[in-house]
Amino acid sequence: MRFIDTISQWDIDLLLALNGSESLYLDGIMWTITRTSTWLLLFAALFYIVIRNNKLKQSFVIFILVALLITVADQVASGICKPLFQRFRPTHDPIVGPMIDIVNGYRGGKYGFFSSHASNTFAGATFFALLFRNIRVSVLLYIWATLCTYSRLYLGVHYPTDILTGLTFGIFSGYVFHFLYAYVGKRYFCQTSSNTTSSYAKQDFLVFYAAFALSCIYILIRALWYADSF
Repeated sequence: MRFIDTISQWDIDLLLALNGSESLYLDGIMWTITRTSTWLLLFAALFYIVIRNNKLKQSFVIFILVALLITVADQVASGICKPLFQRFRPTHDPIVGPMIDIVNGYRGGKYGFFSSHASNTFAGATFFALLFRNIRVSVLLYIWATLCTYSRLYLGVHYPTDILTGLTFGIFSGYVFHFLYAYVGKRYFCQTSSNTTSSYAKQDFLVFYAAFALSCIYILIRALWYADSF
């Protein structure tokens, strides 16, 4: 029990250290980062690269697996674990809640273990990193996942252990679904797998870099509007 109490206190202390700030501009940045719609251009770039470098059937298989991956990552967190464990989000916790810096009145759902944002983003980042086999793209994918995940701590809607569990499950799920893709590719598309080289054209990744840069610019501009509205 003492160990659990220590972890619980560490969880609260770290959350309070990372939650909120005195800057409305930073509030706006985190509020924009946490919204799925912010990253639609990035998602479109990923699917563009897939279509450009695969035959129609292979692209279809990848899209189906990605859809299943995100569904599993999301529903295990939101549909199973949150109602099963019923751990209050910090914003809904009667003890911790009054200490949380709330941004834009956002408190999230009642329960928070474990984070579906962390699970979804790290699942997607891991799958595409394994698929593309490009170090620069992989780094940016994990930066994206980390930013989205950190925003949940900044907004005070998850404890660090919610995040840690979510990203661990997400990475695991990404590996499992990429293994399934490799199996399907080898069996039905006569595809040889490589753990070190990429079959994707490097010039097509420029679209991803541009989408990432434009998304970041949008976040910075959108945050200015958020700060000016208060």
